[in-house]
Amino acid sequence: MQAQPPAQTLLAPAHWQRIDVVADLHLQACQAATLAAWQRFLAYSPADAIFILGDLFEAWVGDDALLESTSFEAQCTAQLYAASQQRPIYFMVGNRDFLAGADFLRASGMHGLADPTLLIWQERRILLSHGDALCLDDVEYQQFRTISRNPAWQQQLLAQPLAQRRALASHIRSESEQRKQSGAQYADADPSLTTQWLDAAQAQWLIHGHTHRPAEHLLADGRYRIVLSDWALDNAPATQQQQQQRCEVLRLHPHPHEWWQRLSLAQALCHSRQQHHQRHR
Repeated sequence: MQAQPPAQTLLAPAHWQRIDVVADLHLQACQAATLAAWQRFLAYSPADAIFILGDLFEAWVGDDALLESTSFEAQCTAQLYAASQQRPIYFMVGNRDFLAGADFLRASGMHGLADPTLLIWQERRILLSHGDALCLDDVEYQQFRTISRNPAWQQQLLAQPLAQRRALASHIRSESEQRKQSGAQYADADPSLTTQWLDAAQAQWLIHGHTHRPAEHLLADGRYRIVLSDWALDNAPATQQQQQQRCEVLRLHPHPHEWWQRLSLAQALCHSRQQHHQRHR
């Protein structure tokens, strides 16, 4: 596979001092704890900008879901719009919400990001991606990804009734859950392709999600691959023994050396909530 140059370059404003980056929240109506955590994050994050790198939703069945004013999608989008009035929010589709389109972006007030996007901030060149395109070992998924990103295929799917698309999404979620329960592992980012992408972008850092393996990987050439946490606060008791509950935020700040922090949600919101309470005394 050839190196893929950045599809988009974003030059961050000079006044940004804190950027929060998240991915893989997999929001769904039945996951109440994760949904509540996301709502707190939107309300209290002290960041100058928020970046959501894919799989914000467990499934996005089409922007026409917003026409149902009481739908889960419409309610979440309204909350995003309110939060986007406080600071810019950037959104990149993932493998679960790749059907999110222009109507969703307009209704949510968010700015769309291509995958990948090169973020230039504080003289740093940071490559942002959902990460699924890098996982070459997942051959079956890569074949599906090629098909599902085809505009003609998407239009054919979106032409189906909304109820039918919801049923299909439910079936896919069920299959995915069975796969997780079986202990199947997500493929990881291909090292060679990762290096090619960084070279093409002339970037020192790659930040991505998708794999649900939060970590910081120091590459052989001194560059870094930083993997975001998924958000999982509604695990069944049997699953909790195998997978620690996670709800982390990657915060970027201008410190010249240790310029990123992996924070729990409580840590990420602590300073902002203290300020909020002081203003309202």
